[in-house]
Amino acid sequence: MTENSQPWYQKGLSFECTACGKCCTGTPGFVWVNEEEVADMANFLKISPAEFQRKYLRRVGGHFALVEMKKNYDCVFLKEGKCLVYAARPTQCKTFPWWPQNLSSPEAWETVRQQCEGIQDEASLVNFETIEEQKLIQIKRNHKP
Repeated sequence: MTENSQPWYQKGLSFECTACGKCCTGTPGFVWVNEEEVADMANFLKISPAEFQRKYLRRVGGHFALVEMKKNYDCVFLKEGKCLVYAARPTQCKTFPWWPQNLSSPEAWETVRQQCEGIQDEASLVNFETIEEQKLIQIKRNHKP
């Protein structure tokens, strides 16, 4: 494989989560969850999956997403800039910013950089293999029925 056939980020990218919560707020969107993630979050909160579903989920088409705060579209679990379920957060959250759309081009990455304080030159360098692993986890998650 030639160097030109490698992704543009083959030398890695600088990122270190600052736990600022900016990726959990802003415009309306969807944090998709599956049964396993619901069970993990419910267990973390020490409630039943059924209660978790009643309190924290909305049905969108044939899938479930976390509810958002009506006034500002923040994730329901974002309190004072911190995630209340961080240790049990959904895959979509765990794999940010390594989503395929964010890695599609240097320009796409730059757009995410403007919104994420963890993407900065001074941050730790994340190697190509780790980035690809996280991206694949997100891709597989998105393709589950």
